[in-house]
Amino acid sequence: MTVALMWEARAVEERGAELLAWAKAQVLDREPVRRRDVRAPQDRVLVITWWDAAYDAAVPELPEPDAALVTRAVHRWRFEAV
Repeated sequence: MTVALMWEARAVEERGAELLAWAKAQVLDREPVRRRDVRAPQDRVLVITWWDAAYDAAVPELPEPDAALVTRAVHRWRFEAV
C-alpha cells in the first residue's frame, strides 16, 4: 500500500520563498518513495511525500516551522493510493 502525506503552510506575506527554502531543507529520518515541494499564490507551500506503508503507519513528517515565518499552524492530511 502507498500512503501520501500532505503538509501545507502559509507564510507571512512576502516570505513564501523563505518558507519554501525552509521546507526543502528539511531532512526526514528516512527517504520517502517520492517527495514533491510546490508553491501557490498567497505564499503557500505544499510538501507531499509518498511512502510504501500502511495508511496508519508511523512515517516521518515535516515539523512546524518557526511561528514567525507562518500565518497559522501547518495543515496536514493523510491519503492512501487507490
